[in-house]
Amino acid sequence: MNEHLTETVRQFSDSKKVALVIGDVMLDRYLMGNVNRISPEAPVPVVLLKKSEDRAGGAANVAANLSGLGLHTQIIGCIGEDDAGHTLNKLMMENGIDTSHIMKSQFRPTVSKTRVMGGNQQIVRIDDESSAIFNPQESAELLTQVALALSAKPFMVILSDYAKGLLSDNTCKAIIQQCRALDIPVIADPKGHDYSKYKGANALTPNKKETAEACNVPMHETEALLQAAQQLKDRLGLDFIAITRGEEGISYIDHEQIQHISATAKKVFDVSGAGDTVIATLAAGMMHGLNTHDALQLANIAAAIVVGKVGTVPVSQIELLQALVSEDKLSQADKICDKTQLMSLISQWKANHEKIVFTNGCFDLLHAGHVTYLEAAKKTGDKLILGLNTDRSVSALKGPTRPVIHEQDRARVLAALAAVDAVILFDEDTPINLINAIQPDVIAKGSDYTEAQVVGAKEVKSWGGRVALIDLVAGRSTSGILEKIAS
Repeated sequence: MNEHLTETVRQFSDSKKVALVIGDVMLDRYLMGNVNRISPEAPVPVVLLKKSEDRAGGAANVAANLSGLGLHTQIIGCIGEDDAGHTLNKLMMENGIDTSHIMKSQFRPTVSKTRVMGGNQQIVRIDDESSAIFNPQESAELLTQVALALSAKPFMVILSDYAKGLLSDNTCKAIIQQCRALDIPVIADPKGHDYSKYKGANALTPNKKETAEACNVPMHETEALLQAAQQLKDRLGLDFIAITRGEEGISYIDHEQIQHISATAKKVFDVSGAGDTVIATLAAGMMHGLNTHDALQLANIAAAIVVGKVGTVPVSQIELLQALVSEDKLSQADKICDKTQLMSLISQWKANHEKIVFTNGCFDLLHAGHVTYLEAAKKTGDKLILGLNTDRSVSALKGPTRPVIHEQDRARVLAALAAVDAVILFDEDTPINLINAIQPDVIAKGSDYTEAQVVGAKEVKSWGGRVALIDLVAGRSTSGILEKIAS
């Protein structure tokens, strides 16, 4: 099911498209050690230092994620004229990020966060920063760098707002206005209670707490929160708003509906930087043609990778490809649906304007003829649903010696085929009730049938669909295989 996502991720490093990140860059410092005793000077743990690490944080982590995924990445941010700024600039360049538009300020320090870690546990965090808005000199230089970067027409702009002064109301509005004039999409990871400065952007990716604060709705009242977020989206003129909800996954709201993508993380060690990974992967997917749902699904998988690590760590293209392969193996069994699960999938597919194909059969003793048929059926649309006869209905059709393979085993083998997107068992003599529930765009059947003989043909044509008769592979049949075994 993730084949198209995998192919898209492979395209990242071959693309010439440039992503531009604008926002608050930070230096994340980690002092790591072990805690074995309490200090005699005060009731605090003593950390025996083992190692220290410097990492790109904030907007720099968004850029590091994009670069790690293989994209050409530029960044606009502000560092101080200090050692931390030099270290951060060097880190960004080592991550393959174009820092030619980074500005240096004598009026503020480089934003840095030093975390003291005892094992995997954070003991304390020390922040060095100024969140004051930029003075006229800083603002003029910032807008000069923005104009220079935008003149090269990046494919997308990502605003990474950590409320440290760079993305002030006026600056944010000016950037969005310039991007709209140049037809450059803008997505933003917002901060603050007033989101009016993001008006005109294409999308926002706040977390649940940030959304609740911006909408003035209690965080635990999910339905009220989503309805308020929908109104916020409309007021700001966004294409969509995607709310990251931790272990609850991602909810996104577009012009048509509210949809949910379940979380995939198996282990969560540290959520630091997960939002950066989400917006970076979302942007990468959208830049390479994924629709909103699929781009967010990809971002969800990427976030599951980074929360399994300690500290702010970007995802890499190789890691994401490996995760997609793993997801694919797990999702094979997930293709076997009950009716409720299937209707949920269909709702998502139809929202994405994907053409649904339905076929049905016994598929006892799967052979090359079956596989060829299913591959051809899939090509008549975008998603293929296979209605599979239960053991009882196979026996009623084929006789008491059939099926040879149990229904659950048949379903599992069929679910492993790339051409099949969903498998559902049905026990009736015909699949007409299933067809009426699904309302597919195409009903596929073997060319040994005429259209008049195809169950559901009249119904599918009544809602504007069609029947596709698929040529069969000569000399391939379950009956033939059984005869050969018996002889």
